[in-house]
Amino acid sequence: MTRPRIVIVGAGFAGYQTARTLSRLARGAAEIVLINSNDYFLYVPLLPEVATGILEPRRVSVSLTGTLPHVRFILGTADHVDLDGRRVELTDPEGRRREITYDRLVLAAGSVNKLLPVPGVTRHAHGFRGMPEALYLRDHITRQIELAGASDDPEERAARCTFVVVGAGYTGTEVAAHGKLFTDELAEQNVALRHEPRPRWLLLDVAPRVLPELAEHMSATAYRVLCGRGVEVATGTSVSEAVGDGVHLTDGRFVPSRSLIWCVGVRPDPLVGDLGLPTEKGRLIVDEYLAVPGHPEVLACGDAAAVPDLTKPGQITPMTAQHASRQGKTAARNVAASFGRGERRPYIHRDLGFVVDLGGFQAAADPLRVPLSGPVAKAVTRGYHLMAMPGNRVRVGADWLLDAIQPRQAVQLGLVRSDAVPLENTAPEMPVLRR
Repeated sequence: MTRPRIVIVGAGFAGYQTARTLSRLARGAAEIVLINSNDYFLYVPLLPEVATGILEPRRVSVSLTGTLPHVRFILGTADHVDLDGRRVELTDPEGRRREITYDRLVLAAGSVNKLLPVPGVTRHAHGFRGMPEALYLRDHITRQIELAGASDDPEERAARCTFVVVGAGYTGTEVAAHGKLFTDELAEQNVALRHEPRPRWLLLDVAPRVLPELAEHMSATAYRVLCGRGVEVATGTSVSEAVGDGVHLTDGRFVPSRSLIWCVGVRPDPLVGDLGLPTEKGRLIVDEYLAVPGHPEVLACGDAAAVPDLTKPGQITPMTAQHASRQGKTAARNVAASFGRGERRPYIHRDLGFVVDLGGFQAAADPLRVPLSGPVAKAVTRGYHLMAMPGNRVRVGADWLLDAIQPRQAVQLGLVRSDAVPLENTAPEMPVLRR
């Protein structure tokens, strides 16, 4: 008899954990298929360290085929789901269309950049969601410092040494914190900039404080570290217009710059909206078992799903890696239960705390609600990341050790062009290979 087929769309935190857990619980009972536009799981929390030369790209890229030996992997971008016909349509790297049928479907498509109607942003800003953006940003930062050192125009030099980050959540705060240390080191290595003012970093957010989604003490710690490092934090402020030679701010200022980094937030993948099913805040509505009402064969988890928070009645779980990972495991158990292996479980989650890496020896953390900062928080933060990563732990640890004892290499690799990472991309589409 033909085994039933479980199809998982997306290999982010939710999709990867779904596949990994199902390979243990449902192996032999069903065929497990994973569809993703890249052949790796990306450990997104460490991307700021890739962008600033601490970690090499492969350290945060975990092979899907290498770590999911009992899962059939299909490289492609899923762009349509036929719920009545129970099939997923996708495009492979060579632009060919194909479809695959399913008996159970887990939607874990993740999220994409959140765009705001700000003139010039899609043309002049770059997001920070994936490996291409991190690699591009590392080259871009290095290039701007080198071009500044080669310029005889003081105004151009200052503009190229100015970096504007929009969004003071997790990503924006970490990018600004790590970025300031990186550019200071690059400027120190550049003879022409050694006696100039340090590179300027601005962190903007319309919220009244940095890290507005976290506890006050973590926000205060991050603000203190950023300010002490020389980062200009402007709360209640954002970009009103982006132009080629700088940005206009909502407080009336104009900041000459060649670098606008967009970290405003994320929204669910457009695949969710194309389903024609009820959503909440753009996320697919599911029950406490992660099942889609009216379609018991379909489950959704991670950023794509509006999962009810049973610890806070009336609310849905936030879009965090911690929730996505645990929801993926719950989705896998409930799919396995539909084949008679175990019992369904509702998704109930209690936060274990949060960590924010601020570069150097600085971090903010609250494991089990114990507030920590400084080197102790840094140790907790790195320990958490090593435990959470599904692979490459030794390599990551080795890169951290080398960064502590050696200067970073300031070179441009030229692997990603600016036009390859436009902010207006609404989904992480695969490049079409030309033969």
